[in-house]
Amino acid sequence: MDKLKSVLSGEETRRDDRTVLETVNEASTLGWGTRVKGFIACFVVGGACAILGVCLLFLPRIGLTLFIVFYTFGNICALCSTMFLMGPVKQLKRMCDKTRALATTIMITCLVLTLCAAFWWKNFGLALLFVILQVLSFTWYSLSYIPFVRDAILRLVAMCMR
Repeated sequence: MDKLKSVLSGEETRRDDRTVLETVNEASTLGWGTRVKGFIACFVVGGACAILGVCLLFLPRIGLTLFIVFYTFGNICALCSTMFLMGPVKQLKRMCDKTRALATTIMITCLVLTLCAAFWWKNFGLALLFVILQVLSFTWYSLSYIPFVRDAILRLVAMCMR
């Protein structure tokens, strides 16, 4: 009966036109308080993983591997924490804006390459290089949310180069 009502009222066609991301976004509506709590929890877990990774860096033999895993997981958690505030669909759209597309691509590529260098290629020097690039790209990506900061930094660097 509900199916017949939705067909007659035209709601059926509107449901079919939705994308998968819109369906997920509608299904995951949270209250503002829950979103803030989720953001804080995810951000704290990410920060704790990054700090734990730095602390584990000094263990013999496995320290570097643990650092790479925990630090990369911490960055992923910190990135996902903002999805609680905006919602996953809006966050993905904002990540792919033309002002952030390059920073997002470099950041995600560095996350993947860090893990590849550590586990697949077993080249820890390269993995540490990718960790440094993770830090720089994540910082550059984060600064894109603050108006005019990246332009100011670029002008400052240009002034220092003269």
